[in-house]
Amino acid sequence: MATVELRFSAQPEHVRTARLVAAAVARRAGVDEAVLDEVRLAVGEACSRAVGLHRTHAVTSPVKVVLTEEEKTFSIEVGDDVPGSGASVAGVAGGRPGADGYEADVEGEDEMGLAVISGLVDDVKVTSGADGGVIRMSWPTTAAAAVPLS
Repeated sequence: MATVELRFSAQPEHVRTARLVAAAVARRAGVDEAVLDEVRLAVGEACSRAVGLHRTHAVTSPVKVVLTEEEKTFSIEVGDDVPGSGASVAGVAGGRPGADGYEADVEGEDEMGLAVISGLVDDVKVTSGADGGVIRMSWPTTAAAAVPLS
């Protein structure tokens, strides 16, 4: 099992780098070429969501992206450090209600991002806790086509 970990400050300009790294590692792990655009888009949405949450809640810790190659799957976890930031993908519900409308806008963007991710990725799980949230996405690999990450 090979793992690549990426941490970046919550700046929108770093999302593109995360997308490029994810696509490159997915390709080396053996993810089908036809699916790489979906990987890029899903990672971009998940990272944009984490950046937005960090900036909205003034969290200064980095956004975390963990890319893992297993025997038959490739997975990506995008984590934020905003307590209670996860939501249910099945219901695409979550966020925090606010009286000022801005918070409601953030919630709407959050739900839209999760809806896009769930449309792109068949195997996705969103969790949250006191330490923050994680979006875990995975794709099948073709073992014969995989090139070791080492």
